Amino acid sequence: MLDEWAHGVSYGRDGFYIVLESGPDVLPGRHQRCAAGMNHLALSVSAAEFDQVTEDALKHGFTLLFADRHPFAGGSEHSAAYLEDAAGFEVELVAQDPQ
Repeated sequence: MLDEWAHGVSYGRDGFYIVLESGPDVLPGRHQRCAAGMNHLALSVSAAEFDQVTEDALKHGFTLLFADRHPFAGGSEHSAAYLEDAAGFEVELVAQDPQ
């Protein structure tokens, strides 16, 4: 995590970052990924990095969705970690096959 403030948080690594923010004009409550708007953000990592990045996300307050089917909740050919932060935002971390 890079920074956290009253209405947001930023995460970063290796020169890339993403900011999740909600201002005072946003309706109260958690993000609802099934409502209109952003459903989730998908990011890819190498197969070698997958377990470590997933573990790091859990240490930073994310929870694992569909834990009973992890890492194949998206199907037997799709290795992914579906992670959710405290505000309800979902990140799909996809393990890419080695080239």
